[in-house]
Amino acid sequence: MTGYEGKRVVITGGTSGIGLATAKALIAGGARVLVTGRTPTSLENARAALGPGAIVESSDAVSDIDSLVDRAAAEFDAVDLLVLNAGGTVSSTVDETSEAEYDKLFELNTKAPFFTLQKFVPLMPVGSAVVLTTSVSNTKGIATTSVYSATKAALRSMTRTFARELIDRGIRVNAVSPGPIDTGILERTMSAEAARQFLDQIKATNPMQRFGEPDEVAKAIIFLGFDATYTTGTELLVDGGASDL
Repeated sequence: MTGYEGKRVVITGGTSGIGLATAKALIAGGARVLVTGRTPTSLENARAALGPGAIVESSDAVSDIDSLVDRAAAEFDAVDLLVLNAGGTVSSTVDETSEAEYDKLFELNTKAPFFTLQKFVPLMPVGSAVVLTTSVSNTKGIATTSVYSATKAALRSMTRTFARELIDRGIRVNAVSPGPIDTGILERTMSAEAARQFLDQIKATNPMQRFGEPDEVAKAIIFLGFDATYTTGTELLVDGGASDL
């Protein structure tokens, strides 16, 4: 992939999964990319995978927003694409969900991207773009995902509002909605057996009968970020048909 020479990109949650795949593709196309992550292992793996052309920043999506903006300003002066991909999940029934879990997930999945976008807008020139990562679950009733689904539905709504508010500044805002993409996030929040059972169930009900690859979502993010110049406020489904079939 070529054609992104000199483009300046920030990807939160960019040290693994979809974010890392997006960073790899953009760097291959000549972009300058700053990715964030939290865990030492993912940061180390991202540095090895992306090479010296990438900036890999240890950054908490909730508490380190100001320092991330400062780093991006120092490195790039301006940002052409902001990918708000950092997030987490909780799998529990309504009966099992604690207030602390509820608050923590909304803070990470909804509050953090809201204020990250707010702080980055002054760095974004005419013609720049924002892509948020939502989820197929924001329109489907999947058991044990009520809080997670609600956070992603909130992001979908924010995408429309952000797009309307920023259109006069020449900034496009869109979302990508992944379906079942096995990025390993579930294994970090539940037992391996529970994760396997959940993923097998999702796979069996997907029209394509398979999981998507992070690279497939990365292509959609890059399309929305740079190629879809007459598109704003929309959500692009990358879900094997799960939402519509």
